[in-house]
Amino acid sequence: MPRRIDTPEGRAALAAVDAARSADAAPARTDLATAVRYLLQLLAEKAPGHAVEVRVPPFGAVQVIEGPRHTRGTPPNVVETDAATWIALATGAEQWADAAASGRVLASGVRADLTPVLPLRP
Repeated sequence: MPRRIDTPEGRAALAAVDAARSADAAPARTDLATAVRYLLQLLAEKAPGHAVEVRVPPFGAVQVIEGPRHTRGTPPNVVETDAATWIALATGAEQWADAAASGRVLASGVRADLTPVLPLRP
């Protein structure tokens, strides 16, 4: 089981990522990883279930949304995106439809639209 990220640690990582981007610098990999994992953790708390797998390589993946449980092979409902896009979606800085239309979110399956659960408002 992955280590649980507490709220102060998660918010500090999000602040560090935001500060780096504001300064036109790349965020530290550890801050980026912690921010992504924290937001995935919040998503799993907000929308528990096993019908959709949300992947943010190489930092993490969670299964969320009520529905049929998937146990083998590639899940029928998958969302995959990069770390920067995930953070923007989860914090409300970007809309799902815009990220999906631009190809920065790859979503497959009938349950793979996360619009109803985003943003997370950490």
